[in-house]
Amino acid sequence: MSRTALRICPLCEATCGLTLTIEGTRVTHARGDRDDVFSQGFICPKGASFGAVDSDPDRLRTPLVRRDGELCEATWEEAFDAVAAGIRPVVERHGPHSVGVVLGNPNVHTMAGALYPPVLLAGLGTRSVFTASTVDQMPKHVSSGLLFGDANAIPVPDLDRTGHLLLIGANPLESNGSLCTAPDFPGKLKALKARGGTLVVIDPRRTRTAKLADRHIAVRPGTDALLLAAMAQVLFEEGLAEPAPHVQGVEELADAIREFTPEAVAEACDVEADAIRALARDLAAAPAAAVYGRIGSCTVPHGTLASWLVDVLNILTGNLDRPGGALFPQAATDKTPRPAGPGRGFALGRWHSRVSRHPEAKGELPLSALAEEIDTATEEGEPVRALIAVAANPVLSAPDGDRLDKALDSLDFMVSVDPYLNETSRHADVVLPPPPPSQSPHHDFAFNTLAVRNQVRYTRPAVPLEPGRMAETEILARLILAVTGMHGADPAAVDQMVIDQTLGKAVTEPHSPVHGGDPRELAARLGGDTGPERRLDMMLRLGPYGDGFGVRPDGLSLDKLLAHPHGIDLGPLEPRLPQPLKTRSGRVELLPGPIADDLPRLRAALAERPEGLVLVGRRHLRSNNSWMHNVPALTGGSNRCTLHIHPEDAERLGVEDGAAVRVKGAGGEVTAPAEITDAIRRGVVSLPHGWGHNRPGTRLSHASTDPGVNVNQLLDGRLLDPLSGNAVLNGVPVEVTPETGPEASAVTEKLTALT
Repeated sequence: MSRTALRICPLCEATCGLTLTIEGTRVTHARGDRDDVFSQGFICPKGASFGAVDSDPDRLRTPLVRRDGELCEATWEEAFDAVAAGIRPVVERHGPHSVGVVLGNPNVHTMAGALYPPVLLAGLGTRSVFTASTVDQMPKHVSSGLLFGDANAIPVPDLDRTGHLLLIGANPLESNGSLCTAPDFPGKLKALKARGGTLVVIDPRRTRTAKLADRHIAVRPGTDALLLAAMAQVLFEEGLAEPAPHVQGVEELADAIREFTPEAVAEACDVEADAIRALARDLAAAPAAAVYGRIGSCTVPHGTLASWLVDVLNILTGNLDRPGGALFPQAATDKTPRPAGPGRGFALGRWHSRVSRHPEAKGELPLSALAEEIDTATEEGEPVRALIAVAANPVLSAPDGDRLDKALDSLDFMVSVDPYLNETSRHADVVLPPPPPSQSPHHDFAFNTLAVRNQVRYTRPAVPLEPGRMAETEILARLILAVTGMHGADPAAVDQMVIDQTLGKAVTEPHSPVHGGDPRELAARLGGDTGPERRLDMMLRLGPYGDGFGVRPDGLSLDKLLAHPHGIDLGPLEPRLPQPLKTRSGRVELLPGPIADDLPRLRAALAERPEGLVLVGRRHLRSNNSWMHNVPALTGGSNRCTLHIHPEDAERLGVEDGAAVRVKGAGGEVTAPAEITDAIRRGVVSLPHGWGHNRPGTRLSHASTDPGVNVNQLLDGRLLDPLSGNAVLNGVPVEVTPETGPEASAVTEKLTALT
């Protein structure tokens, strides 16, 4: 007998509501939840494949522990005993920084990944922290930290009310949006056009999003910051700048970018000066407009400057913090809003990596530096000798996976929290597999802080936890205890410790609704069946819409949220400045020192011209990084690992459509089939990210049948945006030549079989 259950989709940043059909304990179908207050029935191919992702037979069902060199099934007790025995001696002998922690992208898609890693890092006390952010979005965090004093204060475009949207380096028709949580992003763009608005896309590829645009500018890869700086210069030169309130440094900014005229940047960007002026004028003339930049403008040599200039344009046109522009979301689990005023500000480089002396950003070191931090000895500090990887596959997601592959083999100990034995977890001494998503609760802590409409939703597990499985929240709680010297303690103690600390602090804060209260009495009033639910209840009740433990009877609590299974709509985004600002001045600091210090590097780029071809990445709608290539329903068709190349470049190089080509970069070379298309500009080639499932020792039966190639192997890890430590993945010089010999025949035969 079948039944239905609600679930928030965890497979991309859109966070759509799903209605699952369940036969026994198996999800057999998924459709959009038409009553979901946020997504209103929208679903993409990933969400529709929820059941296939959930029931993938290659998902690990029990822990694995390495014995005599082989990973063998083990009990949970044996696994955590091994973790404690492997990590604690490293900490005690070499110090906490000798233990590295790698956090992958899926962490922000689960409750456990949001609630427990901060406790893990605090308990370990390590500075050897690496995450997917430094191969993705760290430039946006750094620019927001410098502008607004808070690295997580990221304004998002008000898609439902804007009249003019400029996208740079973003392809939301494939990605569903990123750092901008918006179910049915494609529908919102079509609605923008239907109400007479304008969509402008700046991208070297004619993506699906660019095809929808009123105007598409095929900029040369890596020159995003130059183009945006020239637009800002036009606003000043033509008297079009009308800065938003609460801003300082306007005149200093005008002086700093004076020489970035459209004429000065035109040749470097390969965009005519008149076109750049038109972009700036149209943006300034729109009654409500927003500029939105994403991964294409982050993963370039001037990623932080480009991210900063996105907000500079929103500020100079008066569109920051106003309806229809770019606003700061207010999530239900945000901390109690404090009164507006100066804050601590944001600092970079509080410590540095041991080998290449990369400065930390937001408490993280560049993921590109992980291999050298393991395999290189220096006189300063201990190398990383043990590693904890949580939902991370850096062998594919970081530059030069071959080097990292070897480095992981040299570790004293490694533990991986992962449902798969993949290219990274195969190196672990212990693998701790979380259950499938149907058996886990879900609330989007991170993505609601980036949502284009304020709302709150929570879904309990759709399917009971199978016998022998352990909840991901308990796995991470036990991991925290095992690596911090408290192995064997009750995992509920981790949640209770966080509750005690949070409430103990809240009662001392004058702006808190529980100021002066008794933390123990407040803790006793928390609802929820589990420690994570009690923590969610606490955050909701202390948050901006919360009931304040009875102070505001109509406010939020977990009980109220559970009574609204399709979520609670909290209304459109509203102006919030100056309250979110945490800068030392209490204002938006338009020209922070680190930004000003990096502008000479951008000036030098005015004279740079790439010789030969440059590489950019691309996304597929039915994929999310390296997660989903093991699901047959999400591979094939357009989701293929091919090299896009323009017809003129293909003819010049003697490349034929479908034939194998060798692509060579500073970090290595790969062979892939060519796909000739005029959807990419001349001088640019494109390979998708997340492929390369051909390493031995994995258990990815479907992905290994069509492994593709690892685009990040073309990088050697030395190219970084210096302010953020973000890897440069776009605009990278490569050589492309037709492949000959047995490998060429094998690639062509494989492509023929697949098509």
